[in-house]
Amino acid sequence: MKELRVGIFGLGRGGAFVGNSINNGGKIVAFCEKREDQLFGLKEMYGEDTGVYTDFDEFIHHPGLDVVFIANFFNEHAACAIKALELGINVISECLSNVTMAEAVALVRAQQKSSALYQMLENYPYNVDTQEIARVYKNGTLGKALYCEGEYNHSIAKNGPANETNYMRKYHEHWRNHTPRTYYITHSIGPLMYITGATPKKVSAMPVYYPEGDDMFGPDVRDRAAIITTLNDDDSVFRVTGCSGFGGDCSGWRICCDKGQMETVRGSERHVALHYSKAFVPEGLEEHNTYKAVWNDPDEEKIKVASHEGSDFIAVRDCFDAIRGIKEPVFDVYRATTMSSVAILGHRSILNGCIPYDIPDFHNEEDLKKYENDHDTPFYDSFGGKPTIPASSR
Repeated sequence: MKELRVGIFGLGRGGAFVGNSINNGGKIVAFCEKREDQLFGLKEMYGEDTGVYTDFDEFIHHPGLDVVFIANFFNEHAACAIKALELGINVISECLSNVTMAEAVALVRAQQKSSALYQMLENYPYNVDTQEIARVYKNGTLGKALYCEGEYNHSIAKNGPANETNYMRKYHEHWRNHTPRTYYITHSIGPLMYITGATPKKVSAMPVYYPEGDDMFGPDVRDRAAIITTLNDDDSVFRVTGCSGFGGDCSGWRICCDKGQMETVRGSERHVALHYSKAFVPEGLEEHNTYKAVWNDPDEEKIKVASHEGSDFIAVRDCFDAIRGIKEPVFDVYRATTMSSVAILGHRSILNGCIPYDIPDFHNEEDLKKYENDHDTPFYDSFGGKPTIPASSR
């Protein structure tokens, strides 16, 4: 196994990838974090040759980098990823690849010119229950996916712990105060794309407007959810919520096929429910089956000690395997920008009477040209940019 020399940008979320990189044959050679207090002791822990930076442009020129994790602010990944690709450094971006359509075009073009590989790391497909659904679907007993649901629900109530709320959104311009409900979409739609292999081609969305309270995404986001529907390249349909703020912090995924259906069981310890049409019950199973998902993985011991209930380890493993040429990337630049387009154009649908939008094919130069100057954004950024569109439906 080739050792990969790894740099990590952003030690909040990015800190979770240190151990997972090492356990997948990586060597941490550089860190970058603007909060200097987060960098203390890293040279003593990882060696005097370890690069420790507060400036990304200096960090990205650290000698011998094979791959960088981009784990800075949610709305500022694309520019950093492009700089790395231009230097021939492989990129693993921790969340949404881009927050404007123009960024999607620039990122695709950078990938097309680069010798390195861009990947988006989305960890929810690697939960033990979603892995079990993927395993059953791949075996073929459910048939073809026709309709799928994904809901990621995560609210922080006004009367919740003040320190948690303040940590999540520290000041008015912070990205969490301006994130439309469609934009934080990777946890709801990522597992569906992973399990079925389907690619969204058309999107429309409706808001769930509720102005009361003060939840995770702050006072400028008055929608509690976005109900997003996509029509996919295999004629299946997805219904997802982006990040919803309903009461009760639980999430779930459901795959409905022509021979049966399978879903996660909300509020359980990673149980799944598997149902078959009577005419298609496989030998050894019942028409209705509910059971606890278990790891069927040779790296189970490493998974059990990894962050996010083990999902981060497998996500990093898949990304490293793609860089090493062992397998195809799960969320390459085209699937990542497609997912981001569902988020961006889904919100645009909400702002324009819930009309449908075609998802561009970023392999197609005509589609790239169509969006290369589309810079509309609901965010402030660290470079002086301000919102050009509202974050809520009203």
